[in-house]
Amino acid sequence: MTVACSVAGMAEPAAGTLAEAKAALRRRVLENRSALNARDLAEAARGLRDVLLATPEVAAAGWVATYVSVGREPGTGPLIEALSDAGVEVLLPLLLPDGDVDWALYEGPHALVSAARGLLEPAGPPLGVGAVSSADAVLVPGLAVDRSGVRLGRGGGSFDRVLARVAGRAFCCVLLHDGEVLDMPIAREPHDVLVAAAATPSALHRLRH
Repeated sequence: MTVACSVAGMAEPAAGTLAEAKAALRRRVLENRSALNARDLAEAARGLRDVLLATPEVAAAGWVATYVSVGREPGTGPLIEALSDAGVEVLLPLLLPDGDVDWALYEGPHALVSAARGLLEPAGPPLGVGAVSSADAVLVPGLAVDRSGVRLGRGGGSFDRVLARVAGRAFCCVLLHDGEVLDMPIAREPHDVLVAAAATPSALHRLRH
């Protein structure tokens, strides 16, 4: 059984500003995710792993940049372990004080440490913000995406910077729960970088730019 966390039928909010509309959509997604239990999340993480390992761009990658999921985000633990076991170099983010993202290599679950904002980060030496340019596939978090590739993040802009560094040079994919790929458009702002695909526990969705 695939666990869905659907916002797909939601109409675009009638808020007066773009920021208000996006905030309303974020709240809706987070409310839906809050209903997911540990069993749902474990099942979704396994499905996400299987979908991504079957994705040609990920299967052929020597270097993959991704992140350690926390809370009710789509789980990345099984994927990270599978990539590492297959000999893939896995880059994981280190959140900097200014909101930018540095990177370090994954060296096993024992080498993850607690960090700011409830995150888990690799304990290894930082490689610099430009290290992500070595990645063949870049798998980023998000809350939703529309069919044209506009990604809704949490609003901090950290992964917008990451995507701007690798746009056109790596396979860029947002990881979501089922039901978070939206048919309605998400308004695009100047800093938004389109992603090529969205992976959910049930499918890979190729997006139209």
